[in-house]
Amino acid sequence: MKNKPIPYGRQNITEEDIQAVVETLKSDYLTQGPKIMEFEKAFAEYTDSKYAVAVANGTAALHLCALALDVKEGDKVITTPITFAASANCVRYCGGEVVFADIDAETYLLNIDAVRKLLEEAPRGTYKGIIPVDFAGRAVNLEAFKILAKEYNLWIIEDACHAPGGFFSDSENKIQICGNGHFADLAIFSFHPVKHIASGEGGMITTNDEGLYNKLLQLRTHGIVKNDDLYQNSIEFAGGNQKYPGWYMEMQDLGYNYRITDFQAALGSSQLKRADEGLRRRREIAQKYSSEFKDENFIKGQSGVIEGHAYHLYIIEVEDRLGLYNFLREQSIFAQIHYIPCHLMPYYRDFGWKEGDMPKAENYYNHCISLPMYPTLSAEEQDFVISKVKEYYSE
Repeated sequence: MKNKPIPYGRQNITEEDIQAVVETLKSDYLTQGPKIMEFEKAFAEYTDSKYAVAVANGTAALHLCALALDVKEGDKVITTPITFAASANCVRYCGGEVVFADIDAETYLLNIDAVRKLLEEAPRGTYKGIIPVDFAGRAVNLEAFKILAKEYNLWIIEDACHAPGGFFSDSENKIQICGNGHFADLAIFSFHPVKHIASGEGGMITTNDEGLYNKLLQLRTHGIVKNDDLYQNSIEFAGGNQKYPGWYMEMQDLGYNYRITDFQAALGSSQLKRADEGLRRRREIAQKYSSEFKDENFIKGQSGVIEGHAYHLYIIEVEDRLGLYNFLREQSIFAQIHYIPCHLMPYYRDFGWKEGDMPKAENYYNHCISLPMYPTLSAEEQDFVISKVKEYYSE
């Protein structure tokens, strides 16, 4: 056991996945073909959203969302410091200003009271939007954020990269699936290999807004439109007489090549069929971790057993985190740290952010460690991880 590496997360590629990719490689389309729309339709159904747009990766998804919502120079957008940097960087790509708000120490999610304080202390119109993150797989209560956003005329991008299949219960006790578009204007997902659904790279945007959907489709492919009803130049200019010729297209905006390939989409569709099965296994693993660590005095906090949690990560907070991290690596257990607070990255320090600005996020970072969490983690492997964590603190 000791010599077999146990990562914090990993993909699970089956023979069905391989066959789906091989069939696509043998087909007429490697990109811009039918597999992309198939994946989008299946994913929209999975999230209970009206529209889905597949893109190159989760970062591209965030960037396109910011572009579609017209983030521009000087626009202020609020997000959490405990996230992968892309959640904040998408605002900077458009010239906007990132404003961090602290987390809730218990949930590790963006603290709505901290966001409200920022809004109340600034003149109306100062802020344009909020990017809450379903960190580690725990769903943000977007109903509460939507009420706040509506009061201040803000848009919401839900970063749900960690939470496909996750949900929260709203004020009427109805289940609200991450990415369903009922409260957020746009939601984004990632298909990086350590995520629930792996396609190598890849991402998805979901929305219920038809206008934003059409804008995303355009921006995804260089800002190009190929639709007779949307053309701006005349038919005569295009080279036709009664209608636009078949070759015609227009670049109407400055877009990007953020497309996903057909073979990635085929892999994503195949993986999506097992998404519920994988989520059930993740929750079983979380239940065991929670039970094994609940009475241990070295535990300062942990992900726990939470309804609707999608468990991309299982996090414990401990003293001597560095010592535990190094000890586990010596046992070939490759636990990881999620995340170094974004506001303390050198890039964001250059904007004036400093230690002490986000005390709850910084305290969390000083103690957090993510334990192995993926559906193919065996019971034996998980027992080994648990025993080694306990062994370290028993010395």
